[in-house]
Amino acid sequence: MNSPPLRLGVNIDHVATIRNARGGQHPDPVRAAKLAIAAGCDGITAHLREDRRHIRDDDIARLKAEIDKPLNMEMAATDEMVRIALATKPHAVCIVPERREERTTEGGLDVAGHRDQLRPVIHALKHAGIRVSLFIAAAPLQIETAAELGAPVVELHTGAWCDALAEDRASEAYAEWQLIRAGAVLAHSLGLEVHAGHGLDYGSAETIAALPHVVELNIGHFLIGEAVFEGVAETVTFMRAAMTRGRAKAGAA
Repeated sequence: MNSPPLRLGVNIDHVATIRNARGGQHPDPVRAAKLAIAAGCDGITAHLREDRRHIRDDDIARLKAEIDKPLNMEMAATDEMVRIALATKPHAVCIVPERREERTTEGGLDVAGHRDQLRPVIHALKHAGIRVSLFIAAAPLQIETAAELGAPVVELHTGAWCDALAEDRASEAYAEWQLIRAGAVLAHSLGLEVHAGHGLDYGSAETIAALPHVVELNIGHFLIGEAVFEGVAETVTFMRAAMTRGRAKAGAA
């Protein structure tokens, strides 16, 4: 198949994490977003958590007002977050699971188990003209339920695959990769737009870029970590190059 262009969304949460370690306004996640956009990313992702551990409400408002690329707001499906999303009107909302005690988002959203809670949230966001994505494991039941609920986009959780790669657990990495590949095909067949993210670095992003049904990668922690050494613009440039190399292999995926 002819592979569509592959977009890069840069998550700037952990610029805010560094800022919040000492308080004040530095480093500014909005400035980081603008640098990433200038370097060639296609959009900015920011997760407004219940406990505001990194991104704050004013960050979301400033991002919406000041950047000239789409804003993807990650959020839990709570009444508070729905109110904020409807007031802010980001280009997109990605609904994620969230627990206060977790360090980062652990696992995908259980769409099948929470369909009654998610249905009105998805409807309200779509009615407001906001693109809705569900962050899920690449499991058939979750993908099929996402399509049933009318979410136009799924973001496949790549964390387990990336962890297995990093820890040299080859058999587990292979099994997770097969799930992701099959999940992308299934989601596309059901009319869903397919994104992927969590734990990706240059190597894993290059690999997943070869999947022709995946049209967007959302990457944050690795890029911000590398930016400490290389700079935001440089890391975005390097990531785009890795994605381009991977996309060139898409016909063989």
